[in-house]
Amino acid sequence: MSKKTDLLKLVRKNILELSPYRSARDDFDSGILLDANENALGAPFEDDLELNRYPMPYQEELRARIAEFREIQAENVFVGVGSDEAIDLLYRIFCVPGKDRVLITPPTYGMYKVSANINDVAVDKVLLTPDFQLQVKETLAAVTPDTKIIFLCSPNNPTANSLNTDDILKIIEAFDGIVVVDEAYIDFSEQQSFATRLKDYNNLVVLQTMSKSFGLAGIRLGIALADPAVIDLMMKVKAPYNVNKLTSKAAIRGLSFINAMKAKVDQILSERKKVIQKLETIPEVQKVFHTDANFLLFRIENALRIYEEVAAKGVVVRYRGNEPHCEDCLRLTIGTPQENEQFFEALNSVLKKDRS
Repeated sequence: MSKKTDLLKLVRKNILELSPYRSARDDFDSGILLDANENALGAPFEDDLELNRYPMPYQEELRARIAEFREIQAENVFVGVGSDEAIDLLYRIFCVPGKDRVLITPPTYGMYKVSANINDVAVDKVLLTPDFQLQVKETLAAVTPDTKIIFLCSPNNPTANSLNTDDILKIIEAFDGIVVVDEAYIDFSEQQSFATRLKDYNNLVVLQTMSKSFGLAGIRLGIALADPAVIDLMMKVKAPYNVNKLTSKAAIRGLSFINAMKAKVDQILSERKKVIQKLETIPEVQKVFHTDANFLLFRIENALRIYEEVAAKGVVVRYRGNEPHCEDCLRLTIGTPQENEQFFEALNSVLKKDRS
């Protein structure tokens, strides 16, 4: 199936009328550049990137490389300062403060709500099922005339599982607003990216990142994949030079090592399997939930105290017991074999003391 939404009806009036800031690099990017008040003498250290010059605002090379990797067009790609910038821009483009609403499906990524609060946008919630899948009918029933965005995270954080593809499609097809599918962990999953659906649904926005599978969290490079009309709006509203030269260079270099990235993903998946097997042998572990990510969620007796005592031994995991359906749950990132072994040593030490 396919569906086309009237996107202009969703956009805030002031954004439609906005005249974006034109930077110096919008007009010229070569020659004797005396137009941007840069320091012509350069950085105070050896510099082969011309860091005294502003970066290109549209990141054409980086966007083209991402498009090639995801088998889409460069006009479908936005890059920003982490996925969080893309989330914030979507609020600013589509949601009128104090009036419009968004819908989330807890337990889910916390920044959807934080960004809503920052932008003065109301948040409605429909819980996932106890096995962390969408309640499609209930989700659509919770939509109001002021609902502009539905956020779906797949593979989901903090639960690690992928949402059912057909359920996501039902929501995209039935909802006349923007559906965001956050795929930060997609390269660890067997589920196909929704990037392949962009040609069919112009109300779909797919979020990705180079923080997880590419191991480049430190460069803060987030990606939004969407219809060109949505990308044009994001380019219009973003800060002029939102992605710096250092980040851009590292991201392009990362995209030159796809096979190495995939090999490391395979290593993590292999180690994940071993971690699951070990957890399932521990009597106090009540359940290890299905995972499609580089982390997993498990339920264990006295989770909060165990989290604190394991941290005191130098191994830090994440307590998620305050999230719906996640009572007594800890979230564990898959580390190196040595790090995972240290986790089990710390955990078994705590549990051994409890048993004695």
